[in-house]
Amino acid sequence: MTTLAAEISALRLLSYIYGTSNIVWSIIIGVIMFYLAIGYYLGGNFADKNPTPAKYYQLLSISAVLTASIPYISQPILFHASQAITAFDIPIATGAFIGTLLIFALPITILGCSSPYAIRLLLTHPDNSGSTAGKVYSLSTAGSIVGSFIPTLLTIPTYGTRNTYLLFGGILLITCIVGILLSSKKLNIASIVLITTYIAISQLPSGKIKSTAGLIYESESAYNLIQVVNKNNANYLLLNEGQGIHSVYNKDSPLTNSTWDYYLAAPYFNKYPYSPSNIENILIIGLAGGTISNQHIEIYPNINITGIEIDPEIIAVGRKYFNLSRENLTIIIGDGRASLHKLKKTKYNVIAVDAYRLPYIPWHLTTKEFFLESKSLLSSDGVLAINVGRTSSDRRLIDSVTSTLLAVFSNVHIIDVPNTYNSLLVATIKQTHRDNVLRNATLPTSKSHPILNKILSDTPNHIVPINPNKVIFTDDKSPIEIITDSILIKYLFEEGST
Repeated sequence: MTTLAAEISALRLLSYIYGTSNIVWSIIIGVIMFYLAIGYYLGGNFADKNPTPAKYYQLLSISAVLTASIPYISQPILFHASQAITAFDIPIATGAFIGTLLIFALPITILGCSSPYAIRLLLTHPDNSGSTAGKVYSLSTAGSIVGSFIPTLLTIPTYGTRNTYLLFGGILLITCIVGILLSSKKLNIASIVLITTYIAISQLPSGKIKSTAGLIYESESAYNLIQVVNKNNANYLLLNEGQGIHSVYNKDSPLTNSTWDYYLAAPYFNKYPYSPSNIENILIIGLAGGTISNQHIEIYPNINITGIEIDPEIIAVGRKYFNLSRENLTIIIGDGRASLHKLKKTKYNVIAVDAYRLPYIPWHLTTKEFFLESKSLLSSDGVLAINVGRTSSDRRLIDSVTSTLLAVFSNVHIIDVPNTYNSLLVATIKQTHRDNVLRNATLPTSKSHPILNKILSDTPNHIVPINPNKVIFTDDKSPIEIITDSILIKYLFEEGST
């Protein structure tokens, strides 16, 4: 139980700095398994040399205290890693990543000693060796299940990552102390020192999870580390490693000078004249703090907006810091695709997907089947607008999503958002042309909001040619991880280090 809790929490501990890409998760799993393999080997040898319950519990109590100390020992390393990531100092960030994983070596290796040691202690006769090992591994797996779910569903969102390590380390330590007392009737000096050390660790101040300038709010949910930063009178929503801004709110202006602004242009790829009066219903998948919804409500005061967001804690933060509580906004808490089945009665003029942010791309929101489901919810002149990540030299993901969209929609237009690593892909049901945006910008200003006019006039400057490839993502085969991982590696070792 403690081993799996430490492993699950390791992702949360590191994701604040390095994100939650498949690369990070795979490395964590691989390293933990490597330490366990060493522990299994050493545990068998230790058990043969010291087959006593007191020694067994003493060994695991050391691991319990070391497990509880992991977030505190790693804190200064992760602090420097955060600064290195911000400065794109890849060698230091990589070194800190390796250093943090080394911190897990001793506690996880000792935890790995547990099963073979327990089997040795429980084995009374060779004829019972199979059933004894089976019982131990069955119980061990049951504990692993508990250690997998409890941190994610309960302790991390409720008490935080640091306290999760303290809790599971403490449970293991109490178990060991009880075992020592039952087997030897007294505590030795080493046990007393370990108990004292654990108590001292539990009294250490936790401080902020991650140092961030302008921080005004921080919490952990079941899905994310959530931070709100205030800069230049605007609130910014940061998640996990904090390299991407997920929402912006400035009470003085809905403009963000970023990707969200260009969602306003999406429906105006339709044939001229396309008037603001055509916009009645919009669906947002990946609502976050509500930047897109706030902008559209500013432009279209009577619009009906449905927003889907998987993390309820983000919604709570949005209501407090991003003006998310709007009368014409309906919020659905749930997965973006699964929630589509609740929307069959409504036809939307625009479906805005803002759940992609390289390298964290939900593969099931990239497939032909998802786009077909989305198309069924659009009006006859509806459009699907998607924010897709890229680098300055690698557009493979954009090209693949474009080809998948073209398998469902008539046209796809790409807006490269200036000064970002994002492009907005706009797929239209009807045959459309890029020049329609500029033509629709010439409609009488009395019919359009000044901000809308500004965006429509600016958008044609950033429309780029499409370059679809032969990749089409489907529910059966979506090699999104291969593409995103290779883009990430290329960026880190080529662009990120320059």
